[in-house]
Amino acid sequence: MPTPLTHDDPQTFGGYRPLVRLGSGGMGTVYLARSAGGRTVAIKTMHAGIATDPASRTRFRLEADAARVIGGQHGAKVLDADTNAEVPWFATEYVLGPPLDEAVELAGPLPEASVRALGAALCGALGQLHGSDVVHRDLKPSNILVTAYGPKVIDFGIARAIGDERLTSLGAAVGTPAFMSPEQAGGQEHTSAGDVFALAGVLVFVACGHGPFGHGQPADLLYRVRYGDPDLSGVPAGLVQILSRCLDKNPFRRPTTVELAAQLHDGTGEFADHLPDVLLAEMARRATEVWLITPRRLPAPPEPQAETATAPTTSVTRRRALLAGGGLAVGAVAAGAGAWAWSRRSGPEREAPVAGPSNSLLPKKKLDSIWQRQVADPPWGTVPAMVPLAVGSLVTLVAGQGLGGIDARTGKIIWTSRLMESHWQVATDGERLVRMVAPEGSEYNAGKPGGFPLILASVNLVSGKAAEPFAQFTDFNGVISYNQVLCTADGVVYAAAGRGEYDTYFLASQSWSLFAVEISTGKRLWTKPLPSRPDKTERLHFLTARVVGDDLVALQETNNGKVRIVVRDTRTGAVRWERPFDGVAPDRVQRPLATDSGNLYLGTGRLQALRLRDGTQVWDSKAERPGRRYGLPAVKDGVVYAVEEGLGLVAFDSRTGRTQWEEKGGGGAKADLTAAPVIGADHAYSKRSSALWAIDLSSHTPTRTYKTTGDRFIAHEQAKVTIALGGKFLAAYPLE
Repeated sequence: MPTPLTHDDPQTFGGYRPLVRLGSGGMGTVYLARSAGGRTVAIKTMHAGIATDPASRTRFRLEADAARVIGGQHGAKVLDADTNAEVPWFATEYVLGPPLDEAVELAGPLPEASVRALGAALCGALGQLHGSDVVHRDLKPSNILVTAYGPKVIDFGIARAIGDERLTSLGAAVGTPAFMSPEQAGGQEHTSAGDVFALAGVLVFVACGHGPFGHGQPADLLYRVRYGDPDLSGVPAGLVQILSRCLDKNPFRRPTTVELAAQLHDGTGEFADHLPDVLLAEMARRATEVWLITPRRLPAPPEPQAETATAPTTSVTRRRALLAGGGLAVGAVAAGAGAWAWSRRSGPEREAPVAGPSNSLLPKKKLDSIWQRQVADPPWGTVPAMVPLAVGSLVTLVAGQGLGGIDARTGKIIWTSRLMESHWQVATDGERLVRMVAPEGSEYNAGKPGGFPLILASVNLVSGKAAEPFAQFTDFNGVISYNQVLCTADGVVYAAAGRGEYDTYFLASQSWSLFAVEISTGKRLWTKPLPSRPDKTERLHFLTARVVGDDLVALQETNNGKVRIVVRDTRTGAVRWERPFDGVAPDRVQRPLATDSGNLYLGTGRLQALRLRDGTQVWDSKAERPGRRYGLPAVKDGVVYAVEEGLGLVAFDSRTGRTQWEEKGGGGAKADLTAAPVIGADHAYSKRSSALWAIDLSSHTPTRTYKTTGDRFIAHEQAKVTIALGGKFLAAYPLE
């Protein structure tokens, strides 16, 4: 709905005189204007204050350039522009048709013939952009105008050149959540295939009146876009298969705009012939109405009279409220989508809380974390589960657009990589960080015959950059997604890799091996075959692994979803022994193993100890505590700790399995069985609901709690902190 000009709106833009405002927001204003010769145009501007930011002005200039690229057939033709003015602006033809969302509101869901014609025409529009290496990134119903001659795509505020990330915040998801592509929602590169995904979402909306991922909060929408199945109820049967392919989570399986256009429509007939009469009537009404608009400008407000100063008001202005609301929306998108999005404090970092004595058996005071940072999901999803790594003075993990290093004592971000690493391809021995490196030329896992070499390199802990590779192997395909670094210890890296064709899944035709590499020489010490995986599998071979002396201890997932314990000789790769780990779900044990020099300790049900030398059962909790269930264990200084269901923390002698003590006070009745306790010098830390409880190892009673969103915890011995990850936050708590 047009509104009058304000008293301070410009009198002219070049040769165009503004008549009324068509809309205004935090970034700028759109005007209806006319030339001296009577041509009606739309003028888009940027607020002068925002234009002082070079990056914002560059974005505006790119928006005008993108509008020129799409041209008058598929967009609103750019007629004039001055992007260097104090108030930057550009003028386009004024399109008389309604936005697509208003068209559907007016006419209801459109018939299949209309949807097909509209989709084919929009393929032409996107093809025009993509042919110039530009992606729209915000295709949605309100950015598409419907005319009798075809749809026109507008609003290129976040469009950019394919592959250009200079103006994109690190990992930030930009766009409209309901019509984002999964890769865009995850903060990853949005290519032309992402525009195809968004187009399919628009066509679902047009065909049935709702988007493929429903409505709701941005974070909920982003989750459904990335992981949920599209809702195609109400879509005509003839379009379901076509749109399903466009909505594939894998961008490489989506059709191109040329392929999609051919499937939608044969190109015969006039576009207007495919539109409902009610829409054609609306276009005619708008064509008449535009000439009935007369210029309107509000007078300047009266000058305030000089009066005695009054107390300042505490109400929030409408502009500030809008800006605040915009900030919240952006925050929700960033938190739900994938970024190194770290929380910032307005003041200095707080000192670590100092625990005081407590005479109570149960905690009463809840302390905050020492520090916390907001983080996003890793770029390739959260399956398999990711655990933060303690290396030197840092805690590292993959989030948003890549690997990052944080000072474990202060929470200060030391570096981030932006290299989109897979978190299952990074490992540490506590002092050195090792990862697989993407081979040059392998962007988007390019399908080079024979693949690319597999490359291993250490990571510089000061800069986060990969050092010169210490090993390259051409007999493995380095771009296969599920190549994996299991662990590293004593100067040797243990990894699993495949040979054969690349796909986003495992392929039955691929062959797989486990191998060991000496870091100092790059020499492969041994290679052992692994079972092939069925087609379309996404589960890694290894759930967790660690080296203990001369043993490589690992939990492997079989093709039928079972877990096996496999212990190998680190010097030869030969299997010393293996046995099933019955009654446990693979996802429950994707955590660091509990071992000492002699035994492997297993929980998630009954608690048991297996001798590392030969796999013989040393003890089983069911002998002394039959019928009891335990979570994941931890072991330190000859004591095994595990949470017992309904009771809390219990300590066992690591050699005999005899109970040493039980937690007192009744506070462990709802203790979490999914997180292993973290053991310090004087306290053990155990997750209960939304808190981390500290249990005194001498009195066996809880002494205090800390609020936490974490569900994965590790000890950082050097920094003397407990690191927690979960609920979009990385945080540190005392380790005492």
